Amino acid sequence: MKRNNAKRIKWTVVDLFSGAGGMSYGFHAHPAFKLVAAVDAQIGKPSSGVGSLDCNETYKYNFGIVPFEADLAELDGKGLCNLLEPALQHHNVTVLSACPPCTGFSRTNPNNHLKDDPRNSLVTRVTLWVEALKPSILIMENARELISGKFSHHYQILKTRLSALGYNVDGKVHVLDKFGLPQKRERALVLAVKAPLKLRTLEELWEGYKIKVEATHVRRAISRLPLVEAGEIFSDDPMHISPRLGASSTYRRIQLMPHDGGSWIDLRDHREAPHILTPAMKNYILKGKFGSHPDVYGRLWWDRPAVTIKRECAHIGNGRYSHPEQDRLCTVREMAILQGFPRTYQFVSTSLSNMYRHIGDAVPPLISYQLACLIEWILSGNKPKIEDCILTNTNLTREDIISIPPEPKQEAFVFTSSSVHS
Repeated sequence: MKRNNAKRIKWTVVDLFSGAGGMSYGFHAHPAFKLVAAVDAQIGKPSSGVGSLDCNETYKYNFGIVPFEADLAELDGKGLCNLLEPALQHHNVTVLSACPPCTGFSRTNPNNHLKDDPRNSLVTRVTLWVEALKPSILIMENARELISGKFSHHYQILKTRLSALGYNVDGKVHVLDKFGLPQKRERALVLAVKAPLKLRTLEELWEGYKIKVEATHVRRAISRLPLVEAGEIFSDDPMHISPRLGASSTYRRIQLMPHDGGSWIDLRDHREAPHILTPAMKNYILKGKFGSHPDVYGRLWWDRPAVTIKRECAHIGNGRYSHPEQDRLCTVREMAILQGFPRTYQFVSTSLSNMYRHIGDAVPPLISYQLACLIEWILSGNKPKIEDCILTNTNLTREDIISIPPEPKQEAFVFTSSSVHS
């Protein structure tokens, strides 16, 4: 492809394990790319069946494309090509996004330290689809343990096989608030580029620049949203809703928790503690060993990035997901903004829990847009301006970019005989 045609010709993108469209949105928002197909089995939990997550409706609403509902674990390269043929119509695939489930790698599941989850093999299965579709570029996002964990051999096999197919591969673990996400999210990003294209990285894209720290804080992201009670739907935005808590001990506990980072542990000496703390909480207090447990039911801090938003973020008991001041779980809209979605993104499901899962499972669009800009650079040879790599309608603005002054060059000391006598 000629470089001077890069702005006129749209490169095609196929998204496997497309979910609610977090990876897709970055390419959808970029004028140089065209989404042509997506595939997702819509599996909510390992114990649930195909279609239970119903994320394909969210994808359809935001992109106008109906993803193929198929279990990719059952498709080899030929089977995937046959499935995609109606959408591809013999067109080449430029970018293949393949983000298999991270559940089997994530350190949050204690079993993952002991047992290699069968779903982890989907990582190496990606090479079958790459060999069949022959994309110019493969992009993959997963838990950090894909690269640094006990079962990282799946990544090593992936890298070896891609290299044999003529791809240059880069895999790194990133903390994504470095790139402007208002969340401490540590993820593995893998980029495979077909020779003779030159491999580039996010670090190269951001070379010489950084983000203002306050741009990644919860305050910047969600503080201006209207106040709503738990269970109340904001009339101008149906996504600004959280689960109803009712007159429960959970609701009373969150009422008593200090604002701005408070936790149940702050209530251990409160006169109501015997009635509002759970048996598990009382046991932790008795042992004096808390670990990460104070985060359970805890409030976010205003002036820090959010904690990692996981797929089970639909309940305040699953992490530090409570609003910094209001007595409720962060709403779907707040959680989506913290996950880097634009403020107009819509989530479609009959289940509020599924909407939260759509968010927690997603690649942050704020990041996928930067990946689209990076891939445009790889394909065209023209590096974009860093201010053009900011996804609009998110917490991040062009004004949040700071230029890093180059380090002053130190003059080399030349050793001479006179320098000894001086």
